[in-house]
Amino acid sequence: MKYFLFILNIFCLSTTSAQQVDSLVIKQVDSLIQVSRDLTAKKDFNKALEVNEAAEKLALDKLGRASAAYGSCAFNRGRVNYFKGNNQEAETWYLQSQSIREKVLGKEHPDFAWCLNNLAVLYWDMGYYEKAEPLYLEAKDIWEKTLGKEHPHYAMIMNNLALFYRRRGNYEKAETFYLEAKNICEKVLGKEHPDYAESLTNLGILYSDMGNYEKAETFYLEANNICKKVLSKEHPIYVWNLESLAILYFDMANYEKAEPLFLESKDIKEKLLGKENPKYALTLHNLANLYTDKGNYGKAEPLYLEAKDIREKTLGKEHPAYANCLNNLASLYFELGNYEKAEPLYLEAKSINEKVLGKEDRTYASNLNNLAVLYKNMGNNEKAESLYLEAKDIREKTLGKKYPDYAMSLNNLASLYFGLGAHEKAEPLYLEAKDIWGKTLGKEHPLYALCLNNLADGYKDIGNYEKAEPLYLEAKNIREKVLGKEHHAYASSLNNLADLYERQTRFLEAELLLLELLTRSQVTMVNATTFLSEAELTKYTHAFQNSGNELIAYIIARHSIEAELGILPNLAYDHALFHKGFLLTAASRLNAPSMTSAETMEINFRLKGYRRRLSAEYTKPIAERKGIAELEEKANASEKELARSDAGYADAIRQVKWKNVQAGLKPSEIVIEFVHCKLDFPKNTDSILYAALILKSGDLQPKFIPLFEEKSLDSLLNSKSERKADYVNSIYTLADRGAVAIEMPKKSLYEILWKPFEKELTNINTIYFSPSGLLHRINLDAIPINETETLADRYKLIELNSTRQLVIPIQMKNVNNDAVLYGGIQYEQDSMFQNNEHMMVTLSRGELSFNNVDTTLRGGSWTYLAGTEREVNAIEIIMQTSGVQTTLKKGYQATEESFKNIGANNSASPKILHIATHGYFFPDPKINKESLSNSEPVFKISDHPMLRSGLIMAGGNVAWQGKQILEGREDGILTAYEISQMNLSNTELVVLSACETGLGEIQGNEGIYGLQRAFKIAGAKYLIMSLWQVPDKQTSLLMTTFYKKWLEEKMNIQDAFHAAQKELRDNGLDPYNWAGFVLVE
Repeated sequence: MKYFLFILNIFCLSTTSAQQVDSLVIKQVDSLIQVSRDLTAKKDFNKALEVNEAAEKLALDKLGRASAAYGSCAFNRGRVNYFKGNNQEAETWYLQSQSIREKVLGKEHPDFAWCLNNLAVLYWDMGYYEKAEPLYLEAKDIWEKTLGKEHPHYAMIMNNLALFYRRRGNYEKAETFYLEAKNICEKVLGKEHPDYAESLTNLGILYSDMGNYEKAETFYLEANNICKKVLSKEHPIYVWNLESLAILYFDMANYEKAEPLFLESKDIKEKLLGKENPKYALTLHNLANLYTDKGNYGKAEPLYLEAKDIREKTLGKEHPAYANCLNNLASLYFELGNYEKAEPLYLEAKSINEKVLGKEDRTYASNLNNLAVLYKNMGNNEKAESLYLEAKDIREKTLGKKYPDYAMSLNNLASLYFGLGAHEKAEPLYLEAKDIWGKTLGKEHPLYALCLNNLADGYKDIGNYEKAEPLYLEAKNIREKVLGKEHHAYASSLNNLADLYERQTRFLEAELLLLELLTRSQVTMVNATTFLSEAELTKYTHAFQNSGNELIAYIIARHSIEAELGILPNLAYDHALFHKGFLLTAASRLNAPSMTSAETMEINFRLKGYRRRLSAEYTKPIAERKGIAELEEKANASEKELARSDAGYADAIRQVKWKNVQAGLKPSEIVIEFVHCKLDFPKNTDSILYAALILKSGDLQPKFIPLFEEKSLDSLLNSKSERKADYVNSIYTLADRGAVAIEMPKKSLYEILWKPFEKELTNINTIYFSPSGLLHRINLDAIPINETETLADRYKLIELNSTRQLVIPIQMKNVNNDAVLYGGIQYEQDSMFQNNEHMMVTLSRGELSFNNVDTTLRGGSWTYLAGTEREVNAIEIIMQTSGVQTTLKKGYQATEESFKNIGANNSASPKILHIATHGYFFPDPKINKESLSNSEPVFKISDHPMLRSGLIMAGGNVAWQGKQILEGREDGILTAYEISQMNLSNTELVVLSACETGLGEIQGNEGIYGLQRAFKIAGAKYLIMSLWQVPDKQTSLLMTTFYKKWLEEKMNIQDAFHAAQKELRDNGLDPYNWAGFVLVE
């Protein structure tokens, strides 16, 4: 008996000792796992795995594979690999942990539910949605049974499931789970707890996704009020909620509401955390995103740079958040076309993510893809191909071949190969991508339609039209059904099919598609003017510029085979009417005084909001759109209200057609819309062709007349002669009239520009015309017909920005009989001169004044023009004799301040504004833009060509030479941009009696970006300006002659100007001296 008791005691002691050892080991394993989790949070994945391996070894050696502790090690190893982006490894270890916990703990243990939850998250990321859902649901049931519905884990799984269904588009289920999570928080914690506010925020995100912005805003605001009540405005959770609300408004494209919230969040974080905190950097980053979306790159760039610097200091250069800043900065420069700045930033971001996340991470694959796109745009196809291939291999390895991102890599590669003409490489890639997207996303997904479209492009390029057509049609039908006819992808399908049918000479089918395409694109652009700024609109319209080129190219192709032109000339003329000066018209309306009144500003604010939301909704698939009909109704009502409040608004958005123009023509009148396009149909070429669309009163449709290639005109305008007078006289002279002989062109201006359609001008005496491209630099009046006649001798030529002005003329209002004259200006600064001009507008010594233009434009000085003082003195006498009230600004009084005060604060601008001073125009400088300092970013040059054109006012030499300006004064360099912001709506005539004031940067359908555009936006009706440097004496003679004929002889402006030029020519002046000025209405 004693022996038995002794053995029993030994056994009990041994068992107790073993339990103590096991407990100690479990604690050690748990401790190592916690260290590994901390390292994972710091993104130190390799060390995290090393520590976890130590825990695994300890658990295996002491407890065995079939132990809960080893199951935890396997679970954590899966977790580290998940965050590292190694999904295959993560899945393996999660499954192993699940198997162990099922055997050791059972299927109803809370830890087993964790395996299910994390596997579900992994499968979601891998695109295995069918696998994820049942795991989430099983985990929910386990936690509900073991922990109860009021446990935080249960609330968490509710949120996870809600998030799952929200991302799958099953908003009904998502709403159910989010509401349950909210109710748990409300019951357990109460309505004034921060966690309850968080649940409201989650619901706000859901309703935002559903397009129910009003409901989303309600939840956000309730959460915001809770935070304000229980946390104070400086609490981090309040700031988080504030920023969430800002993001909601940002998503709604309600930038006016989003911006102040972001700014408030920024101010609080600055006060609470300081300027060197990563959370402060996050807000800067969000603001930069906002400004980027608005197209305000000038504000976005410094914010990105500041966020980058903060993250560099606080997180280091090897942090993903720092890499993200580099990537976004690079994307900004890419959008601006500054590839030299974008490339090193993309490369650095790639290098960081390669080191921190590894080469098998999806973010790294995205970096490769971004670089590939950059190199493709730079023409470096070899580098682009290498990067596309590497990104594809990573996605194949980490995601597998059935994942949508892998299909995107195939699509990108195929696009590259088709562009290189390697169709045999591209076709199988497109087919594989199509198959993947068809299986994973379904055959009605926009990406599937994209692949069909791209594949059809390839077949069309190699002439296999039979294969291309059904693919184009299927893509069009999907886009129409899923995205709707308002979506840009549907418009792309119309365009592609029309191009195919033109190649197949199926002209009637092509015309129907082109008619629908142009109609829809014009409606889209008109709507865009109601909610986009001028800068945003400029960027937006680039997508529509090719449509006019394609129309002209189709007409030329038909013309070459003597095919019927059908309705193409009608469409081409209507396109020119709509697009020529489209941005100028929009800018004029945005800057109109009527749009600044309290009443119209409020209406316009509402209309912008509705149009922005509609624009966002139309980019979504039809099934996901919400409230379209209601928004359209509200937008239309606001538009009608605005039209009633602003008489000019209805005219500004009115769409004029060629028949409207024709209806007002007399039998003796003709209209010419000059157009030009790059010939890229049926094959791409470098040729740019000019043509005329001619319209007479009795014609059934406009007539299309091909004219010349741009290189013919370019060779005339870019003479090698050292004396400008020589080459000008050679262009506008047929016979030798004493000009120095220089190289004569093979064909004259008359032969290439006028003769092709001269037969259409029988019995015509008045010609309305709108120039295009380089024709803006030609004075048609001066083109010689023979040795004794110019075009002005036979015809009354009236230049218009667009012939739509014949239907909607510029309306002048309350024109006073007064004039302001500038001349005899002193360009040096006189420190003794007291500027008593009261500045009625804000000084512009900021981002759009001359001082911030590239310093390479400065240097030298402007000389005093004695002739201009005599000119304005003589004109003043003529005006006073004619009863015109005259104000003369000379010497040091001709300041920039005095000029900007004209029309300020809704005061009436003068009927006549005559400016005799130096003008300047600089082409876009072809320089190494990296040489610019940080204070003069390159986008200010590329985005604002009207800064490179302007007038020199009193004291302007100081700023021109880069010297210090006197405090409180303008710089004396009046840029075209600054003029465009003025109100000259009462001004009938602006005369720019200065050098080359008619020049500027020619941009597509918009014509010249320079002084001409500036005064038109400001509201002036007529403009007289110069195409080259006309000598002072001849300029003064032309101007005084013109004013006498207009004011004393009572001719109209057009007749007076043409008569003045004719008088100078009849007196023996050569073209250089009489033809340098043009009149534009």
